[in-house]
Amino acid sequence: MSSNLNLATIGNGTIAAMVDPRGRINWCCWPRIDGDPIFSALLGGEEPQAGFFDVVLDGEVKATRRYQTNTAIIETILENADGARLRITDFAPRFKLYDRIYRPAMLVRRIEPLAGTCRVSIRLRPHFKWGEQHPAPVRGSNHLRFAGDDFALRATTDLPIVYVMEERPFVLDKTATIVLGPDEPFAASLAETARAFEEKTRDYWWEWVRYLSIPFEWQDAVIRAAISLKLCAFEETGGIVAALTTSIPEAPHSIRNWDYRHCWLRDSYFTVRALNQLGATRTMEDFIRYLTTVIASDPSGRLAPVYSIVPGTPLEERFAPALAGFHGMGPVRVGNQAAEQVQNDGYGHVVLAAAQMFFDQRLPNRGDRALFELLEGVGAKAAEFAFEPDAGLWELRGKRRVHTFSAVMSWAACSRLARIARVLELPERATYWKEQAATIRTRILSFAWNEEMNSFVDAEEDGQIDASLLLLADLGFVRPDDPRFIATVERVGRDLKRNGYLMRYAGEDDFGLPETSFTICSFWYVCALDMIGRRDEAREMFASLLDRRNEAGLLSEDIDNQTLELWGNIPQTYSMVGLIDTAMRLSKTWEEAFWRGS
Repeated sequence: MSSNLNLATIGNGTIAAMVDPRGRINWCCWPRIDGDPIFSALLGGEEPQAGFFDVVLDGEVKATRRYQTNTAIIETILENADGARLRITDFAPRFKLYDRIYRPAMLVRRIEPLAGTCRVSIRLRPHFKWGEQHPAPVRGSNHLRFAGDDFALRATTDLPIVYVMEERPFVLDKTATIVLGPDEPFAASLAETARAFEEKTRDYWWEWVRYLSIPFEWQDAVIRAAISLKLCAFEETGGIVAALTTSIPEAPHSIRNWDYRHCWLRDSYFTVRALNQLGATRTMEDFIRYLTTVIASDPSGRLAPVYSIVPGTPLEERFAPALAGFHGMGPVRVGNQAAEQVQNDGYGHVVLAAAQMFFDQRLPNRGDRALFELLEGVGAKAAEFAFEPDAGLWELRGKRRVHTFSAVMSWAACSRLARIARVLELPERATYWKEQAATIRTRILSFAWNEEMNSFVDAEEDGQIDASLLLLADLGFVRPDDPRFIATVERVGRDLKRNGYLMRYAGEDDFGLPETSFTICSFWYVCALDMIGRRDEAREMFASLLDRRNEAGLLSEDIDNQTLELWGNIPQTYSMVGLIDTAMRLSKTWEEAFWRGS
């Protein structure tokens, strides 16, 4: 079965939507990126009858889609056999207004005839409460209203209302506009406002991309990945979702289908780090604001691995029975049980996410003593729980163990706090945290290196090979030229590579044997290959990974080991982060490629 994850994303930091190659909006949560999906045909089975918004051109034979360059604006062109052509432009407004960012819960769709006689039907079929409510449209003078128990949507248009309400075919002879947003009157010229919003949104994205510090090679791929990461940040609170979708399975007919529309401390750190590499530090600043709220919410100082993008919102995992699932492969999950797990690497990720605040002199609000003291509380928990058995970064729902990666992240928290203390000229605290880091490192090395396997292993008890071991040099725990690290990279490649890409691990977990490779692990492996001097091999594998992107330049969570198709939630921040990190590492410098002409 084909996964058919050839989706593109639009959004603005408040909402996001997925658009398929024919211009159908088949996923959009409302009124924020973790909300009730008003369009959920993506999870509605093989032939969903509702939960989408599309334009049907009579006799259509061809559809092409592209992003406007360096933006989150999508254009889809539909053509039929008689030569009729039309263009659909979709975007969520985002631009500066009154010294702040205007990013309403709003989708704008412009439909423009380009050639011939375009006979079309507009199918606007939202539903609410995870597919349980199918609201009948209520007609207004220039709008349709869709009301549910919790909120109402208004579709304002300059098309004849009857055509949209009854889905009657009609000839589109001039540009039409449909704006979907809150149930409020649209007190302006619809067409002029939509055009102005599009221009301002285009200008915003062009300006944002212009100041990215991109590598010389693979610029298009990096820019698209960066925009995708930006769309995964909920700017109202600073939380960052792991992906914009839920319940797309990791493999065909697998129950490994999770809700990723929440903020994992681990995933968010990687997102912040990738954007920081590109010079887009605002996401980090917003995330630190989010973290201060999260940390203050529990006086015990114990951190969960994942939180709602609005801290304090429960994440109890439940099913949405009205939706059949991706290609009928349910269940559809809302919430995530991982919030109840013990995953001790999060303390390290919090400290690492905030560390640049103390070193980056470009920032208007640098890290200060107050932030350091907050992070010291996190560091204390990192040291306390460094060797407490946990579920690990792969969130195993069965047996707990003392995981190497979790312990190394505790070491990283203490190590970075020592560096921060030196910057703040706090020598006593610097010495304290350096000693804490050294103690933790000594114990890790006592169990993590397995002489018989000639590799670092993933846990103190029954240690095995897993892909997180590839990060030991990146985190600074060992040097890249350490023979133990080189041997580990080689062992990971031998044990975990399948048809060119890497698994997280090879053994059975709570749900049996994994069937797909985990995309970020392949990027970690590429970076590790480069660290140990195998750059040509690394570049070759990176090129192969770039080939796995869909037509819109996006990556999901997983790659099928047999068909090499994408599976899992999309766009996966982990995967887009991996693309950016690897491109930044492997690219020729601007001096090498441009000024020297090599």
